[in-house]
Amino acid sequence: MSPRLRPLALTAALVAATALTTVAAPTAQAAPAGQEAEILSALQRDLGLDADQARARLAADERSAGTAHALRKRLDGRFGGAWIDSSGTLTVGVTRAADTDQGGVRTKLVQRSENDLDAVKAALDAHVAAAPRSVPGWYVDLPTNTVVVKSQPGRLAAARAFVASSGVAASAVRYVTTTEAPRPLIDVIGGNAYTIGSGTRCSVGFSVNGGFVTAGHCGSTGASTANPSGTFRGSSFPGNDYAWVQVAAGNTPRGLVNNYSGGTVSVAGSQDAPVGATVCRSGSTTGWHCGTIQARNSSVTYPQGTVTGLIQTTVCAEPGDSGGSLLAGTQAQGVTSGGSGNCRSGGTTYFQPVNEILQTYGLTLVTGGGGNPDPPTGCQNAETTYTGSLAAGGQAYQPNNSYYQSTVSGAHVGCLAGPGGADYDLYLEKWNGSSWAVVAKGDSPAASETVNYNGTPGYYRYRVHAYSGSGAYTLGVTTP
Repeated sequence: MSPRLRPLALTAALVAATALTTVAAPTAQAAPAGQEAEILSALQRDLGLDADQARARLAADERSAGTAHALRKRLDGRFGGAWIDSSGTLTVGVTRAADTDQGGVRTKLVQRSENDLDAVKAALDAHVAAAPRSVPGWYVDLPTNTVVVKSQPGRLAAARAFVASSGVAASAVRYVTTTEAPRPLIDVIGGNAYTIGSGTRCSVGFSVNGGFVTAGHCGSTGASTANPSGTFRGSSFPGNDYAWVQVAAGNTPRGLVNNYSGGTVSVAGSQDAPVGATVCRSGSTTGWHCGTIQARNSSVTYPQGTVTGLIQTTVCAEPGDSGGSLLAGTQAQGVTSGGSGNCRSGGTTYFQPVNEILQTYGLTLVTGGGGNPDPPTGCQNAETTYTGSLAAGGQAYQPNNSYYQSTVSGAHVGCLAGPGGADYDLYLEKWNGSSWAVVAKGDSPAASETVNYNGTPGYYRYRVHAYSGSGAYTLGVTTP
């Protein structure tokens, strides 16, 4: 691939915009107006907000997610987690007094880092065999800087004995009494329905290259599905609750979620939302419902066993919603695992994080409503390859400090291989007529990233950013 000719009248504006946006922070892709209206309507119904409050809440959550992501990378091992309180304010925990000034972001000095809390919870997870049935789960509680262990009424002694057997510090654990009795939502579906075997019904979570992800308890590896037809190529439950289904020819995965109001929400990516953020769930039994994230990295004990690393939410669900989609705005968060309560009296619902599923099976999320091809295996399979070298904090635009034109709709795939030990990020930007807008990104704490975006005709460019570390990189690009 080589850069295509472009209209000269546009060239000056494009070059000027490049200079203006080289230091601008990347922003999340906004939902189209119609989709935003559906999200706002659900937020007003489920959270008791008016239209202006719902709109302000979504905008604040989006800003908070970006801020939390940046501070997690900057503070590293001193990061004590990030959460949004009932007023919509983001708070970031820090373990060192010198880090309390974060440029206007509210901070809280805490004893344990997020990594420390995860380690405490991991120790409990490792002793799951010793957990009594009276302990329905445990999770990292960022606002209190502890790990919460749930206990049924009158069974606190059993919960304390379980914690003691794990060897974790008693001061790091807090106990909460609950009447929860979580169970997998097996006979349910989130998003669009599909059936397994002789008729068990579950839901499509999110489309990926070649199929879709869903809950592991819906079917075992090798099981067949119908509507769409396919086969479970991987499944894990309990321990985890994830699976992926490879669909048969003729089924086209699309980056959309059913909002059960006669429309769909387009999936733009899978950036994790902070604790306290607003989320909405799609399921065939109860439709579209919203709530907030209570905790991440939550362990839940079902009758079949304990599942770890779940997202705990206030979103309601009922049997028939299993496997369905959880979204924060247009960002995929997870697939429905199980919970307690219902959508009349409320309840607690747990979700398997979608990014863990993608990483486990090497899958790529389909975004923007299009059917993505399989991503290249490394940069060697790309149409065109670009190379360069960056110092820490530096960035470069490809192709060759310019851009390219796509005259047809289709998949834009970028594969970045950075130097070992560095943190390199990759952004795909599209010209919207007045400025460059980020339409897809890979910004994990890793040296290599992949983006896969289904776009309409227009002008595009890639931005490679050396968040930390320095050295040579290779960028493979494939265009429609």
